[in-house]
Amino acid sequence: MQTNFTPAQLADPHVAESEQILRKCVHCGFCTATCPTYVTLGNELDSPRGRIYLIKDMLENGRPADAEVVTHIDRCLSCLACVTTCPSGVDYMHLVDHARAHIEKTYKRPFMNRLVRAILAAVLPYPDRFRLAIKLSSVGRPFAGFLQHSPALKPFAAMLALAPRHIPPASIYAAPASHAAAGEKRGRVAILTGCAQPALDPGINEATIKLLTRLGVEVVVPEGESCCGSLVHHMGREEQALASARANVDVWTGELEKGGLDAIIITASGCGTTIKDYGHMLRLDPAYAEKAARISSLAKDVTEYLASLDLPAQMPKGVIVAYHSACSMQHGQRITMAPKQLLKAAGFNVRDPAEGHLCCGSAGTYNIMQSDISEALKTRKVRNIEATKPHVIATGNIGCMMQITTGTAIPIVHTVQLLDWAYGGDVPEKLKDLPLA
Repeated sequence: MQTNFTPAQLADPHVAESEQILRKCVHCGFCTATCPTYVTLGNELDSPRGRIYLIKDMLENGRPADAEVVTHIDRCLSCLACVTTCPSGVDYMHLVDHARAHIEKTYKRPFMNRLVRAILAAVLPYPDRFRLAIKLSSVGRPFAGFLQHSPALKPFAAMLALAPRHIPPASIYAAPASHAAAGEKRGRVAILTGCAQPALDPGINEATIKLLTRLGVEVVVPEGESCCGSLVHHMGREEQALASARANVDVWTGELEKGGLDAIIITASGCGTTIKDYGHMLRLDPAYAEKAARISSLAKDVTEYLASLDLPAQMPKGVIVAYHSACSMQHGQRITMAPKQLLKAAGFNVRDPAEGHLCCGSAGTYNIMQSDISEALKTRKVRNIEATKPHVIATGNIGCMMQITTGTAIPIVHTVQLLDWAYGGDVPEKLKDLPLA
């Protein structure tokens, strides 16, 4: 793609990077076939190629974002299926990140839209606040029908629909601590506690810690961790996201220097995609660039790390598992085979749903802010999953778990919870009432 940025514009390193990304696009349109919003809406401006044109025009002319640009960028899930598909290597992820930051700085959203986004940014990254918000959702639930009929208030209706009616108590495994390896020590790792996940399903990290320690790996839950920054990063709140990244880099660097780390284990693939990008996000910060790159190199999805431990094969269990590959796992981190291979080796019968490349519609806060498109994608995803006739659904991202569970009665668990069970742990709570357990 030909670009016409001025030397003054290219002096901005963010613009210079976007210009290089834009120049790689050859208008081939392969991305339209795998873009969930284009497949759903059929609008060229809701495809990666269309959004690239909008971003190019906005940045090249040095103008503030307008309502049209914001509408179509907001509809992007950041699923990154287009990055996997693109034959030219267009780095759409960093291009849309820059566009969102530009929107945040130059566009004044309608009041209710600003309010919803501010609430999400002030609540979701903080486990205690998030837990309180879920408890309070019971007060607002009777008004969900009224909220659903108002476009400005619809995100609140979506929040209420997604909020679980019961939340588990906080787990002791979320508290800062060092969990010793059982038997001969074969490694030392830190684990990301996260923000939404410990409130919604603390059993995920609990299963991870129990499994790893049984396998001889010491697991450290560091003190001072914050949200990975993913949620606000995708809102274009660049400084808030970078502050979270710096805080975590400091915490993990301290742990690295204290006792060494083989990896930083992440059990939410959405967080993993962002943490693996810390080196890029902080590349212009001389105080953090090197440290952040080191932390990014240590970040591993739990299945990525377990695959390196060469676990023994287990006898077949007769349990059919539909594996849902989260977008942040398959497109963001390019981890496609490890989770399925681990499950198969652990004795599970693993099935791949059709259209596995398409997003389930969760995408951070997308199912709140773009609930109609999200609902259409969820319906399509659930239909494909149920067609495999599984006993259980496995995935590696809490957002996908919460999204899909609102559309099907089939229990859904994290991949690591099945692996923990297979290698000596307890039956996952959601499976205890099934005959297979």
